[in-house]
Amino acid sequence: MISKFYRGVLILAALGAFVGVPMVNAHPSPLGNVMEAIDHAKQAAAHGKEGHAEELVKHAETSLQFAKMGGRGLHLSEGIDHLNEAIEHGKAGHADVGTEHVEAALQHLLAEIE
Repeated sequence: MISKFYRGVLILAALGAFVGVPMVNAHPSPLGNVMEAIDHAKQAAAHGKEGHAEELVKHAETSLQFAKMGGRGLHLSEGIDHLNEAIEHGKAGHADVGTEHVEAALQHLLAEIE
């Protein structure tokens, strides 16, 4: 027989597993993922305009992950390409060029949802 303490631990662990699973992808629809990609691309652009290359990279990488879960489309593909370029330039410390690519990605991502 399991003690009350261990039974409580097992129950909490089981609840944590069920509660944590939906949080893996908070926006399970392709449209929700594209919207999240747009939000992070906007944040990346704002940081890039301020010259913050590291923050640009952080948000561009998050945007890229959501964009990859956004389905398939020509604009989405172009947006992903520009996000990759933005990340590469941001990692090299080129916030200005990274910002240009993030803004191009943002135009494509927005076109994807129209």
